[in-house]
Amino acid sequence: MKPRIIVCGLERTGYKIFCLLRQQGASVVGIHHQPIPKEEAIVVGDLQAAATLQAAGIESAQALVLANSDDALNLAILIQARVLNPRIRIINRLFNANLGDRLDHTLPDHVSMSVSGLAAPVFYFAALGNRAIGQLKLFNQTWPIQEEYIHENHPWRGRLLSDLWDDRARMLIYYLPVQGEIDLVCAVSSGRQLQVGDRLIVGTQPSIRTMRKSAISKLLKVLTNLRQFRQHGQSLMVVTLVLLVTIFTATLTYICVDLNTSIIDALYFSVGMITGAGGKEEVVETAPDSIKVFTAFMMLIGAGIIGICYALLNDFVLGTRFKQFWDAARVPQRHHYIVCGLGGIGVQVVQQFHASGHEVVVIERDPNNRFLNKVRGLGIPVIQGDASLPETLQAANLKSASALLIVTSNDAVNLEIALNAKTLTPSIPAIVRYEHPDFAHMAQQVFEFEAVLSPAELAAPAFAAAALGGRILGNGITADSLWVALATLITPSHPFCGQRVKEAAMQSDFVPLYIETNCQTIHGWDLLRTYLSAGDVLYLTMPANRLDQLWRAVPSQIMVS
Repeated sequence: MKPRIIVCGLERTGYKIFCLLRQQGASVVGIHHQPIPKEEAIVVGDLQAAATLQAAGIESAQALVLANSDDALNLAILIQARVLNPRIRIINRLFNANLGDRLDHTLPDHVSMSVSGLAAPVFYFAALGNRAIGQLKLFNQTWPIQEEYIHENHPWRGRLLSDLWDDRARMLIYYLPVQGEIDLVCAVSSGRQLQVGDRLIVGTQPSIRTMRKSAISKLLKVLTNLRQFRQHGQSLMVVTLVLLVTIFTATLTYICVDLNTSIIDALYFSVGMITGAGGKEEVVETAPDSIKVFTAFMMLIGAGIIGICYALLNDFVLGTRFKQFWDAARVPQRHHYIVCGLGGIGVQVVQQFHASGHEVVVIERDPNNRFLNKVRGLGIPVIQGDASLPETLQAANLKSASALLIVTSNDAVNLEIALNAKTLTPSIPAIVRYEHPDFAHMAQQVFEFEAVLSPAELAAPAFAAAALGGRILGNGITADSLWVALATLITPSHPFCGQRVKEAAMQSDFVPLYIETNCQTIHGWDLLRTYLSAGDVLYLTMPANRLDQLWRAVPSQIMVS
């Protein structure tokens, strides 16, 4: 019997999860604070009230998906749900990743997930040029998942699936033939050829750039970009110049009045007089009264200039000006990636670029952004300004950048930035965030951006897959069919124990990826010939509506990674 699932909070992400679960044939009930037209399987009421949860059948439900964007509300519902049903499995949407980790370690059957964490890798892969539809965690790496539609001119047309099977850098994940029904393992074993109209889901191992620029090259970059100082230190330069002119004028005056006064003595007295330090007063002791009046006047002017100079210097060094100058001076000249918006998705995209060895620049408008210090701590330059302004984009060297990612939380601002960037540099690849899934597809068609991605659409399949069972390692949708990737521990009572991988895969319609056994991994043709034994960890993908093949196992057999 398939598990009864409750989805609490049917906003954009929650409703997408609700529809996906229902599409896969799951017994699903929604809870929302207001009615939704043409939806009957929905309980309307206060989301955290016990009566509302009981009306949705919380006592007999196996899984609860908390899909609200408010962490505090999700926590309140979690506590109420665990009081009513201590054994219920909870998939909790949390923005606070640290809190999510603590809850996962503290509460049994609790899985915290983040929309930003699930969507960010897809934005990253899209910027690199991959037509990613999702992500898959294999071999301690995040692999981009893409769909290959075999058309007339596709390079794989007519190739044997067996030729693509034994490649550790490419994982065949799912197969949908244009004619008939056949699983991937059967198609590989029988020598099936790819035909026009076939769909193949493929995971590609990401490449990591290990080259890092030395400290000398970074210093040279700063020196070559000293023109940025004019923008961030112009006022300091002007006041400093006025101070030097004042000192020069006073020194020249004292020399002209008394030719016996040396240049050094005149300069020493001028600096001491203007700064208030004093010294060499004999320079003006015997001077005419007009020179003494001039000296008093210069003292007043000097005090004002010195005060302003110190104030600007403190603001530049101790305030944000120096950081702005330092960031602007370190902006790469070419082949870098620009990220506009340092929110939940933006900071994770930036971290992925940095971890992969790519140069990245951040444009953020809010000087009090919570992630600024974190990003600067990685040595990543941050330009504080409005990314919709052409001069801000030009300061980030837009024309020579590899791609532009616009991931602020405002759809209108994202479109404005993208359109301005395309006006300045039509060839720049633009990856745009747009919250509404349907409008995201239409915006890509209308404006012809390289990619317009909706975080809700990218994250919803992972929530739906996690609600169906197990800790999900990856997921995707092909022809409205949801598939999931997971790791399962083979125990003596496991339904696959003792079976050869090939027969188990054909019988249960799953695709084996690899096996971890005896401190080694088995992949390719050896994987299909391997017999599963207790202690093995099998990584596999399978349709979400076939996960009941694993429900026959003890729940603890589903790996928690």
